[in-house]
Amino acid sequence: MKQVNRRFVTGVTVVTAMDGDRPRGLAVNAFASISLDPPTVMVCVQRTSSTYECLFRASHLAINILSVEQLDVVKRFAAKSDDKFSGLDWEPGRFGSPLIGRSSARMEVEIRERLQASTHTIFVCRVVDAEISDRTPMIYSAGGFFDGGALSALG
Repeated sequence: MKQVNRRFVTGVTVVTAMDGDRPRGLAVNAFASISLDPPTVMVCVQRTSSTYECLFRASHLAINILSVEQLDVVKRFAAKSDDKFSGLDWEPGRFGSPLIGRSSARMEVEIRERLQASTHTIFVCRVVDAEISDRTPMIYSAGGFFDGGALSALG
């Protein structure tokens, strides 16, 4: 199954939330849009993640769609560390969720449902704020990171 999953190309996101007065986050590639009206998205997070309890308790979280300028950010949030935000450019969103600078797009969402699915929880969220930049998105495939702006059109 791992080899099958490696054939699927995804975007690269960092999901963040506040844990009291401390920002927390993790790299997530299981992100998808569910609906445009109302604007609804989902993220899946493994329950053994050190960030999981913070996300589960939160009412809001941020989904930061990383740009090609943020290889350092994805490596930071994919690793285990006590303070992934140390020295990182970020700001609180309207509802306090950490929005990471230099992202291709960022959104703050309200968690509406938490669905249990085996080893993961699916967070179904209503988008309450969203913004894009002119930065090219990063993509992930077969264990590597790539420039989303360097894709060739098929037709």
